[in-house]
Amino acid sequence: MPQKKRGSDLQTWKTNRPEAKPGKLRIVGGRFRGRQLAYSGDPRTRPMKDNTREAVFNLAGGYLPGKHVFDLFSGTGAIGLEALSRGAHHATFIERHFPTARLIRENIAELGVTSEASVFTSDTFFWVRKFLRDPSQFPTQPWAIFCSPPYQLYVEREDEILVMLESLIDAAPDDSLFVVESDERFSCAKLPQSNRWKIREYAPAHVGILRI
Repeated sequence: MPQKKRGSDLQTWKTNRPEAKPGKLRIVGGRFRGRQLAYSGDPRTRPMKDNTREAVFNLAGGYLPGKHVFDLFSGTGAIGLEALSRGAHHATFIERHFPTARLIRENIAELGVTSEASVFTSDTFFWVRKFLRDPSQFPTQPWAIFCSPPYQLYVEREDEILVMLESLIDAAPDDSLFVVESDERFSCAKLPQSNRWKIREYAPAHVGILRI
C-alpha cells in the first residue's frame, strides 16, 4: 500500500504535480452561461478556478454592465469573456504569449463577440504604460480592470504591479472597478488606497475589489 505523503514530501508532490491537461473552461454566468472555452492546459495561463470566478463575479458582476473591461494578464481570456457575458460594453485583452493570445481570439470568435473585444499580444506592463501616455485614446465608458497575473509575479515584480495599479486608479474615470487576484505571498494591505478595498479569500486565491 502506498504511504501517505507527509511534510516536505507533500510539498514536493504539490510543487511537481502534473500540469493541467488541455480541456475546457466554462462561462459561469450571463448570456453565455454554460458555454465552453478552449483551454490549452499551458501552466502559464493559470486560469482562475470556475468556483472562484463565479464568487468574484457574484460580487462584481452587477457593476459590469456598460463598462470597458481590461483583462490585464489575460491567459485563457476567461475573465474578460465572463465580463462580456455579464453585460460589459467591450473587453480589451492583454496577453504576451502568442499561442495563448491566438486561443483567446478563437474563443472570442466562437462566442461571436469579435466586435466587442480587442486582443493585444504584448507585455502587460509595457502596454499599460503606453496606454496611459495617450489619454485621448481612453474609452469613454467607466473601466473595469482585472489584474490576475501569475502569482509568481507578486514575488518577482511586486513594485511594478503596485505602480501599474496606482497609475490606472489615478487615470480611471468615476464609477470604475478594480479586481486584483493574488495568493498569500502578496499582502493586499499594500494595494493603493488599501483601506477602500473589499478583500475576500477563496483559497488559494486572495481577491481585492475596489470601486472608485
